[in-house]
Amino acid sequence: MENLMDKMQEAAMYITSRIGNEPVAIGMILGSGLGGLADELEDAVAISYKDIPFFPVSTVFGHKGRLVVGMLEGKRVMCMQGRFHYYEGYGMDQVVFPIQVMHALGIEQLLVTNAAGGVNTSYQPGDLMLITDHIKLIADSPMRGPNYEELGERFFDMTSAYNKELSALARLEAERLGLSLQEGTYMYFAGPSYETPAEIRAARALGADAVGMSTVPEAIAASHMRMKVLGISCITNMAAGILDQPLNHKEVMETGDRVKEAFTTLVRSVTQHWPV
Repeated sequence: MENLMDKMQEAAMYITSRIGNEPVAIGMILGSGLGGLADELEDAVAISYKDIPFFPVSTVFGHKGRLVVGMLEGKRVMCMQGRFHYYEGYGMDQVVFPIQVMHALGIEQLLVTNAAGGVNTSYQPGDLMLITDHIKLIADSPMRGPNYEELGERFFDMTSAYNKELSALARLEAERLGLSLQEGTYMYFAGPSYETPAEIRAARALGADAVGMSTVPEAIAASHMRMKVLGISCITNMAAGILDQPLNHKEVMETGDRVKEAFTTLVRSVTQHWPV
């Protein structure tokens, strides 16, 4: 079976067989150290990625590798506990396949989260950053290859890849909760190596506020399908060369764990007021 639409439908049919036909309002991709929110869903059904037709399997430590569907603040949501990355050896098409399956399930709104390195020197580890735009200089694209008109146009607009209405809601809820919420541009690097100090200086010169190894392919695929996207980064460390210390994944996980309460509180509040 080579046709993308057929693969999407088969995966969607399997998921529906597990969760029923009740609509899902919001898809959520939970990044490194942030997956615990899915454990708080009510009336939850968990599905391992390995059981879903054509799904890749997450290989990153700290990613549980499953879909969890349930109720959060009165809305039915689908959480990805762990995502797929280009650096794992997956093609861009595989990285974004779950987003396309969400679309096949009727999900039109997407929250993407990630752990990111701070490039803006006014940031501190533990900050949350609203993603207002992104930079991708990597040549490969998840939309490279045949275009499926059922999903979207061959050439599509990315002016508002991160939905302005949802971004305004996140700002409002952060202010109401008394949470500090930075705003900035996220720059995508392929990984798995962390960036060099010279690359971080270049990223800052280009206008990046944070860097990471995910999210952008997903946002591109979602934009192709005209899904509304809200993006939030957890600044888990300062990027290379800013502080005189080496970078490691343990720090990413520890910082994610430290700020998960604030992150969860914000996501819950945004979900409660999310227009669906």
